[in-house]
Amino acid sequence: MNPVISVQRRRSTLMAGWLDGRLQWNIDASAINRTDSTNQHNEGIVMIDLYYWPTPNGHKITIFLEEAGLDYKIVPVNIRKGEQFAPEFLKISPNNRMPAIIDHDDHDGPGRKPFALFESGAILLYLAEKTGKFMPSETRARYNVVQWLMFQMAGVGPMFGQRGHFLRAAPEKLPYAIERYTNESRRLLNVIENRLGESAYLAGDYSIADMATYPWVVGTRREPEQLESRPNFKRWLDAIDERPAVKRGIAVMADLPPQPLDDEARSILYGTKQFERR
Repeated sequence: MNPVISVQRRRSTLMAGWLDGRLQWNIDASAINRTDSTNQHNEGIVMIDLYYWPTPNGHKITIFLEEAGLDYKIVPVNIRKGEQFAPEFLKISPNNRMPAIIDHDDHDGPGRKPFALFESGAILLYLAEKTGKFMPSETRARYNVVQWLMFQMAGVGPMFGQRGHFLRAAPEKLPYAIERYTNESRRLLNVIENRLGESAYLAGDYSIADMATYPWVVGTRREPEQLESRPNFKRWLDAIDERPAVKRGIAVMADLPPQPLDDEARSILYGTKQFERR
């Protein structure tokens, strides 16, 4: 993997690179606010490499890294161009999904090898335990966070994802599928609404459960009637919207130009390219 542009900024580095030998995107370096301090970990090595594309699952991790103030480097994985299938990336994420991380920290002892991890929920748990932030150490309080994180992983992400797919990405409109996933997504919003009537955040205090859920449900703002009927949910969205670290996390690579879902991208994301045996 050959870096093309490496730009240092506060707590994070953006690196445009080749995963499969082709440059996929460019950074306007003049638009990035530089700082004289490298803010790197352990003799100039950035602690976390984050393999990333600006999707809800990618945003989960940038939000955490910004909230925790960790050094990190963005390694773009252009999922529309098939970079998730590159052999180099499959060694890190065998399920050909981003995000994934490599942790270069040697906190477990000098000479420890870098640690690779895939799946956004596993990454959030690892980073929370590593830093001691956004997840309690007491067993019952910890599992209160874990259960709401699993609620997002098993319910909110898949159902909202399928709804989005059949509304915007499917080559033909299938009313049954749209109705099925719309109804289930709104049922999950009702679960969130009820929970937030009891607690300021999903697991009591602000936690990785909120960081995981927010990127998947913030799009509900495009449906004002869904917010009007769920005031607790709206209050929660408003509170998270205003967190500076959340704004920074969502902003990572948010300036990429919009691209239509052409036949090649559809094949890569949802079609024959996706299902090739590797």
